[in-house]
Amino acid sequence: MKQNSKSEPTYKLWLALMVGNSRLHWALFIGKNLHSTWDSSHTVKPGIENMTIYPQPEDAESYVSQNTGHLPFIFASVVPAQTETWQNYPNAQLITLDQIPIAGMYPTLGIDRALALFGAGTTWGFPILIIDAGTALTFTGADANQRLVGGAILPGLSLQLTSLGQQTGQLPLLEISEISELPPRFALDTKEAIKSGIIYTLLAGIKDFIDNWLSLFPKSKIAITGGNSDLLKTYLKKHFPEIGEKLISERNLIFWGMREVFMVNKE
Repeated sequence: MKQNSKSEPTYKLWLALMVGNSRLHWALFIGKNLHSTWDSSHTVKPGIENMTIYPQPEDAESYVSQNTGHLPFIFASVVPAQTETWQNYPNAQLITLDQIPIAGMYPTLGIDRALALFGAGTTWGFPILIIDAGTALTFTGADANQRLVGGAILPGLSLQLTSLGQQTGQLPLLEISEISELPPRFALDTKEAIKSGIIYTLLAGIKDFIDNWLSLFPKSKIAITGGNSDLLKTYLKKHFPEIGEKLISERNLIFWGMREVFMVNKE
């Protein structure tokens, strides 16, 4: 092991980026340790050196400020128009499906789903089911042999709200922030009726997928991730407590998968 020096600390800093459908998701690692995460819009100029990062230990800040443009940079993307932009960044490494050791993956499987599945499986073991509550709500599962079983995709909570608000003539456009608690099942006004229809259908669908998965893999871990994961888990615990209690909440599963790929490539 190299000795610590002012010019080259023993910890190694590197960045990870997941280009999502609605936002850019960032992570800063110090070696294998995930230090911090943050989000930005797709309109952020591709210049990581313009971002403010405050890692620990304290002397890492000066190291970052002097070497940001040279930091190892690994990324994955589900937005083709964004992929080329970030691929042209210095020291950028694009993650592709063939770098993820999950057997049986099909060519159009989303890289975000594969990374979350791999990250969770290497942490908690296989079999594993991942529920990603992002722009789309996805289910992705692998068996004990680290082979993809399959999954499903449907519009997520915010996308369903937006669709009703924008694609109909009289229904209002609701924001997730307007949903603070479970609505009444049979509502007496339009806004509450929208909330009821979307939320209870989502919860029932999630429960059905989980029940079916556990019938196939009774000892499997089940993790929920994504921007709306905390909200949906809260609702599940209230409406289906036996299901809600089984869910492991972890926002950073994709970054865990990216870490595994990055470390393997550096060996």
